[in-house]
Amino acid sequence: MNFDINDLIEVEIGGDDDFLKIRETLTRIGIASRKLQVVDGVEKMTLFQSCHILHKRQRYYIVHFKELFALDGKPFNITEDDISRRNTIARLLSEWGLVKLIDPLQIEDKQAPLSKIKVLSHKEKTDWKLASKYNIGKKYVSS
Repeated sequence: MNFDINDLIEVEIGGDDDFLKIRETLTRIGIASRKLQVVDGVEKMTLFQSCHILHKRQRYYIVHFKELFALDGKPFNITEDDISRRNTIARLLSEWGLVKLIDPLQIEDKQAPLSKIKVLSHKEKTDWKLASKYNIGKKYVSS
């Protein structure tokens, strides 16, 4: 699937506090690993974060982590499933009142079933290992 910067989901947020709240919320939404990992002597499931909030030139976007690789000029392999998950996550953020979608029609056609996305409550967060495959602001060195 090709990447087009115009396909990013632009959103409006209320303020700086909202940005931090959205960023933290997105760490608790993603794909659950089936393997248990031992973290500090405790077995935990891992949740891989799917989306991030991107702030560029006074605009905000909900982006799949693979779109961030594309923006960095790195190799990426984004799929229709990835885009559908991103769209569903953006819709959820909108329904929860965290963001306002600039163009709601942009995500209307491609949505993933909620069974394909794991959403952890804030209370559940400590029972899971939260993992991100992309860290905004970190430099990646190719090997």
